[in-house]
Amino acid sequence: MNTSAPNWYERHLLPYLLDFACGLRPVWRQRHKLIPLAKGRVLEIGIGTGLNLEHYDSAQVETIVGLDPGVEMHPLARKRALKSGISVELVGLSAERIPFDDGSFDTVLVTYSLCTIPDPVAALKEMRRVLKRGGKLVFCEHGLAPESSVQAWQHRLTPLWSKIAGGCHLDRDIPALLREAGFQSRDMQTIYLPGPRPLTYNYWGTAEAV
Repeated sequence: MNTSAPNWYERHLLPYLLDFACGLRPVWRQRHKLIPLAKGRVLEIGIGTGLNLEHYDSAQVETIVGLDPGVEMHPLARKRALKSGISVELVGLSAERIPFDDGSFDTVLVTYSLCTIPDPVAALKEMRRVLKRGGKLVFCEHGLAPESSVQAWQHRLTPLWSKIAGGCHLDRDIPALLREAGFQSRDMQTIYLPGPRPLTYNYWGTAEAV
């Protein structure tokens, strides 16, 4: 999310457009197979409108802290939090400076949010800091595709796309960002979801601090 004051579009229309786009069935399935891995005290980065909340295993989760500077999306997240039956705290800040002590969380969850964070490496380093020893980063992101022809379109579209999609970058290299921040993933998977290829190359899995 950009850090400037939201305009009318960002306050009143964008939350519902993102909620629709990020709730499409292929994305729903990605969330459903990954989010139940979250356990204990969970920090969710980029909680947005709360689309992940229905997928948590409430028997495994103690509490969720949802971090997102897009406070215009918090009302939708609060409605979903009430339905989830899980204790959820919303914090209206970006992830580059997470306001919690070292080793505060058993799980950090980030889904479809690294694309919007202005400094994703700084944010990932903060996620690493607040994870307990042996804790897990659970991630699902879209990003840079392997084919050069698709990459060219991702680079070409990103400047315009980011302006209409809440700061979203189509061309971020997720494995490289994880490595630079000090994470290692042994189970990362990739796939194109249905839809335009520049928008739909997905990475998902878990990662640990190294």
